[in-house]
Amino acid sequence: MTRAAAPTRIPALGPAGPYHTRRSEPVIDVTGTQVAELCLVPWLFAERAVRVLRRAVPPGPDERAALLAEAGRIFADGDVDGVGVDEHCHTVASVAGTPISVVRDAVDMVARYAGAAYDSARQARPIGTVDSWRDDRVRHGCGVWTRRGEVLAVHAPANSAAVHTAWIDALALGYRVALRPSQREPFTAHRLVSALRQAGYGADQAVLLPTDHQAADRLVAEADLAIAFGSDGVVGKYGTGTRVLPFGPGRSKVLITAGTDATAHLDTIVESVAGHAGTGCVNATSVFVEGDATAVAEALALRLNRIPSLPPADEGARLPVSTAANARAVRDHLASRVGDARALHGAPAVDDLGDGSAVLRPAVFLLAHAGAPQARIEMGFPCVWVAPWHRQRDGIQPLRNTLSLTVLTGGVESAVDLIEAVVAEPTIDKVHVGDHPTTWTRPGMPHEGYLGDFLMRDKAVIVG
Repeated sequence: MTRAAAPTRIPALGPAGPYHTRRSEPVIDVTGTQVAELCLVPWLFAERAVRVLRRAVPPGPDERAALLAEAGRIFADGDVDGVGVDEHCHTVASVAGTPISVVRDAVDMVARYAGAAYDSARQARPIGTVDSWRDDRVRHGCGVWTRRGEVLAVHAPANSAAVHTAWIDALALGYRVALRPSQREPFTAHRLVSALRQAGYGADQAVLLPTDHQAADRLVAEADLAIAFGSDGVVGKYGTGTRVLPFGPGRSKVLITAGTDATAHLDTIVESVAGHAGTGCVNATSVFVEGDATAVAEALALRLNRIPSLPPADEGARLPVSTAANARAVRDHLASRVGDARALHGAPAVDDLGDGSAVLRPAVFLLAHAGAPQARIEMGFPCVWVAPWHRQRDGIQPLRNTLSLTVLTGGVESAVDLIEAVVAEPTIDKVHVGDHPTTWTRPGMPHEGYLGDFLMRDKAVIVG
């Protein structure tokens, strides 16, 4: 009988190097099998690490740009702590339940963002400021773009490896980063911090601090600024302050205006709903139709139903997988909130894979009107609410509080007033007009604004 391999032990990465603790948390895959142990650091260790970061001096701007580009290359193509990228992607897929093709895309995305981080971060710099007080323009007095603090704490989630693109700009701006990984999927965060160190970043520039929830709150308080990902509860907890930038549900949307042939844009709608396995904040939660909403919902449901139910390591997998018990709990939770919405093709559904895991199948619901409260329900798998929308009666009210909005229209000329309104709306962060899915992005584009808007400030300086 072959003995099962012992679980991998994932250490913290402190200012003095890897740190193995007595206390650990099991990391399990979607079949319920333990694949690793994550070391949890005590608060005293985390506190001391943050203080080391605060005293550290960041590399110069040009060096930061080069180090980040090299770290991105190592992260996506090299061996990190003896682990190749293929092995890493398979591990992440197995514990996060994310299709392996999606994990690979996310790894490549993190590498691209790291390579472009220095230039991307500076997109946020106001045109009237300079990077340094040494700039010649300071002799006559001008604004200098400076950090609001020195240490940024990041609470990373597990829904996608791509979320790590959200904080890389902080290193480019000279911040030191204390990264708390998700206990469900700590491998991406560990690999990224290790890649930074292999590239030449000092251990006093970025640390990995796995902690319990109590220490996580104290980490936010100890750092100068923080980024936190999570539910509406996270937004409510931190949203009124100025030291924490919360990233909550995206509630992204697609709007199809009158006279637009929705079938010609079905690929864009499907990608908006189910691209990247449908787990991200940029995936569409709702589709509003100025026309026949029932026809759009039916066509969308038919396309989504063609996606096969496969384990995450299968190259053809496109849907998220979790333990069967968790999948059923998610299905039952959603079913309790459907209300008077009409489920198409038996949604919501779970496909048991027979190994303790299950696929969360896409769910499409038809709503009676654009103001239905269900349109705000966001799930961690492809789940979309389709509703009729009337320009005069509904206006842009149903489109508010949106991370990413795709507007499919017969042409810009026919929707000038509408585009003007949604671009001007403060609660809509991204507007994509035409065949650009809600998931579209590239380095240098703001997410929920530029990160530099939160991390930096303008200071008047005159020297001479």
